[in-house]
Amino acid sequence: MEAQLIDYGHLYLPKNVSLYDSTQIMDSNPIKTAIIVCNKLIKERVYAIIVSKPESGDLSPASVSYTAGFYHIPVLGISSRDSAFSDKNIHVSFLRTVPPYSHQADVWVELLKHFQYRQIVFIHSSDTDGRSLLGRFQTRAQDMDNDDQEVKVMVEKVEEFEPGQESYSTVIDHLKECQARVYFLYATRQDAEKIFTDAASQNMTGTGYAWIVTEQALKSKNIPNGTLGLQLTRSQDEKAHIHDALHILARALAKLYEEEEEVEEAPSNCNSSGSIWKTGRKLFKYIREQKLEDGRTGNVAFDAMGDRLFAEYKVINVQPTNTGVKELVAVGNYSYSNETGGMLLTMEDSKIIWPGGNREKPTGVMIPTHLKVLTIVERPFIEHMNNTSGCDREHGWVSCPEYVYNSNSSNINAIGSKFCCKGYCMDLLERLSQKCNFTYDVYLSLDGDYGSLERNNVTGKQEWTGLIGELVAERADLIVAPLTINPERAQVMEFSKPFKYQGITILQKRQPRASQLVSFLQPFKPTLWVLVLVSVKVIAVCLYLLDRFSPFGRYNLDHGDAGDEDSLNLTAAIWFAWGVLLNSGIGEGTPRSFSARVLGMVWAGFAMIIVASYTANLAAFLVLDKPQTSLTGINDPRLRNPMENFTYATVKGSSVDMYFRRQVELSNMYRTMEGKHFKNPELAIDAVRNGSLKAFIWDSSRLEYEAARDCDLITAGELFGRSGYGVGLQKGSPWADQITLAILDFHESGYMENLDNKWILSSEEDDICNEKDNNSPATLGLENMRGVFILVGAGIVGGIGLILIEIIYHKHKMRKVKRSEAAKNAISRWKGTVQKRRTLREGREKHKRNSNKPNGTSIGGNIHNSLSLSFDNLTRSSRESRWQRVTHLVRPRSTASGICNSPQTPRYLRSLPSTEFLRMMDSTSKHPQSPISPLNFDFDRKRRRNRPNSPDLLRGGSPDLVKKDLVAQSPPQYSCSDYAPVSTEGWVPPFESVPCPPPPPRKRLKSYSGAYLAGAGSSLSPPPYRKQYANNSYSVNKEIV
Repeated sequence: MEAQLIDYGHLYLPKNVSLYDSTQIMDSNPIKTAIIVCNKLIKERVYAIIVSKPESGDLSPASVSYTAGFYHIPVLGISSRDSAFSDKNIHVSFLRTVPPYSHQADVWVELLKHFQYRQIVFIHSSDTDGRSLLGRFQTRAQDMDNDDQEVKVMVEKVEEFEPGQESYSTVIDHLKECQARVYFLYATRQDAEKIFTDAASQNMTGTGYAWIVTEQALKSKNIPNGTLGLQLTRSQDEKAHIHDALHILARALAKLYEEEEEVEEAPSNCNSSGSIWKTGRKLFKYIREQKLEDGRTGNVAFDAMGDRLFAEYKVINVQPTNTGVKELVAVGNYSYSNETGGMLLTMEDSKIIWPGGNREKPTGVMIPTHLKVLTIVERPFIEHMNNTSGCDREHGWVSCPEYVYNSNSSNINAIGSKFCCKGYCMDLLERLSQKCNFTYDVYLSLDGDYGSLERNNVTGKQEWTGLIGELVAERADLIVAPLTINPERAQVMEFSKPFKYQGITILQKRQPRASQLVSFLQPFKPTLWVLVLVSVKVIAVCLYLLDRFSPFGRYNLDHGDAGDEDSLNLTAAIWFAWGVLLNSGIGEGTPRSFSARVLGMVWAGFAMIIVASYTANLAAFLVLDKPQTSLTGINDPRLRNPMENFTYATVKGSSVDMYFRRQVELSNMYRTMEGKHFKNPELAIDAVRNGSLKAFIWDSSRLEYEAARDCDLITAGELFGRSGYGVGLQKGSPWADQITLAILDFHESGYMENLDNKWILSSEEDDICNEKDNNSPATLGLENMRGVFILVGAGIVGGIGLILIEIIYHKHKMRKVKRSEAAKNAISRWKGTVQKRRTLREGREKHKRNSNKPNGTSIGGNIHNSLSLSFDNLTRSSRESRWQRVTHLVRPRSTASGICNSPQTPRYLRSLPSTEFLRMMDSTSKHPQSPISPLNFDFDRKRRRNRPNSPDLLRGGSPDLVKKDLVAQSPPQYSCSDYAPVSTEGWVPPFESVPCPPPPPRKRLKSYSGAYLAGAGSSLSPPPYRKQYANNSYSVNKEIV
């Protein structure tokens, strides 16, 4: 009838297209139903089939869907709710105007959001509809979590049962173990009645519980009061569904003729199995795309599987009446909203009566007040000791028996040794229990395994191990430990707000300085030290050259103005350069020329800058003795490009390990560390201490604690991978919000800061490593300055070694000089002997010629005076000049017969030097006729200003020591008999023009002078080396060397 109205009114179809309808009744036998479809419907070339079935009974449109789907003839169901029709691999062309049972999950999720339930138990049958409902619910709940991070739904337990059982007491027993008190039930009416009976026997349908069921379970007779259920709007109104189905089909046909140029006729024979109706596929697509906004069953549309969208539901509350009959009261609607363009849930909470007759919504969860807490050994957060005589709670010790993993049991077993625990986390746990009002039992894990995601070889699934695995398996309620918050763990567990913020850092063994002996050299680099040393030598050479070649230097001054000891030779220039650089006193040997002095001032400025810079840097190096680290941080080249002899690692399965696994840029480091991970931090820290591990990457809180208490350890680089420590809870735990609020309150009140000061920042061992603190200055000790003392000792040893070398060299030189002087003395003695004999021979000859005049000189104007001299060798100590090389010096003496006793004898003749003495002066002869070397006189000698009449006998080749003796000593008075007579005729000038001779240069043997003056009657004997003549004159008869 509805099809005729559509056809006659030409609502959708073109004028040349007519719509006809045919009605057939399905048989309970599926084969007969298929035959009917072939003979009655397909034979008449149908374009689409609308099928319906009663709510109860064995009739099913499956045979119709199979047969029509083979030829791609669209089938529209108006009452089939089974989820199996959503499988398009089987029901290729099936669509329906009613939603499947699994779509009730959409309403359930909205109810959870409305009532703010976070933890539920899902109960369903093991058939297709039950599993489809569970899958859709989990998908919708996950989408809700992604949309609103603050709203998270956790399915605490999924309980699946086989339909058709006599009793479900086992299922109910499992439900009692759960904390959640909100039960979602999908079951048929028969199964639901049995479940409600068993639940009522366990008092699980009263106050504090909430039951939310599907349409089938809502029809059970013993449904508890306060139960909420769903009811599809107009689900029993076939006319309304037929009306909407025909209008959808007519629109699709109109679209088909509008879009397609060629429309094939429908198949007319089931025997032609080889042909496929392509137009049927196109028609199915057009039907699925249609949307009927004003349908009698609401807004009609289809999803990709051909299932009805925008189906409207009523939320029904089962309420008791005075007559005892249960009443189904609508307390909400789930319908399409034009404003939002989607489905919207509206509830009237005031009309709801919850189980137990309460108007107040139940909490939906039973919060346990006694919690099972897991922790782990890690200083300073958890410290433990053996429990031999009980734990002293007054000092913070709490009983913590050893925890043993047991995957086959839901209980925690404490076996083996018992321990007592205290630390940062134990104080926090105690404060949380007081704040949130719960009790606890602590269990200690000794293996240090927080847990990681690993493959289970038995089940083949990825499962969490360690503490996190126990929490996920619901064998523990809390993890109170330094548990790092990261995304991988947050997927399977809850975290409180961080109670401590930290990062990742690197622990190393403290690297000692390269050499403490040369710490005073560290302010300058070796290159600068070399340049300073070279500069000293260069400046010394430059000073020497400038002063040497300058016209105003000491080398170019008159010898009387500057002595040799004041001249700036190369040695003195080097001493001057070092003296200026080291700021030491400078005595002799300073530059005289202006150019050299300018260079000296520039060198003094250079020395001032160098010394000031050295002093400033020396204070920084010695006073602030900062420890050296070989790593600069996570970006150090030795970490990024690992070497064979440099090993680093972390703890396997830890948050640090997960961090490196996540970071793509650190993948090379992760591959290097992967095979070197340690089981727990304690083993890794011990490996760093003994040097087998070069660097340990771990949480900054623990590593800074270890470095503060072990002076051999130090943290390197800046923090990276910042995160925090949180309390671990089960997913959807009712304690999550309370514990988070409590921790935030602790931060605001300063309690967390007090814990930091007590356990991490303050300790009795804080002063151990103060001397090696990076920021505080240290008092200098021997280890800082021992290099300077060693340098002084080396200088002393070097000086002793040099003086030994000097002594050895001097002795070697003196032996060489003595050999040379011995040869010279032998030659001198030979020459002296020859000259002596010659002189004696000549004296005898003249004595014979002048027998009447013994002295050869007459006193008066016409008298010629003669003078005879006799000689001895002139020798002195080997330390002086060649004039003083013999130990016993004997001065040759002269006698003047008749002259010395005469008052007219000139005074200078009384101290006239001997011929041997004058000849050995090596002066240049200016009187070739003279028998002796002439005398040279220098009356302008500044050092002889007090004796202007004294000639300088030492000018020319005279040795320095003799010159000094002549200048410094005053001439003593000697008697005339000290000189032997020698003839001076022909070369002695007049007495008045001859200046006074110089004093004797050597010390005379005054012990014999008295004998000479006393004459023959004296009791003193003449010297042993002289021969006395009859006229009281002497001659040499013995030579003393």
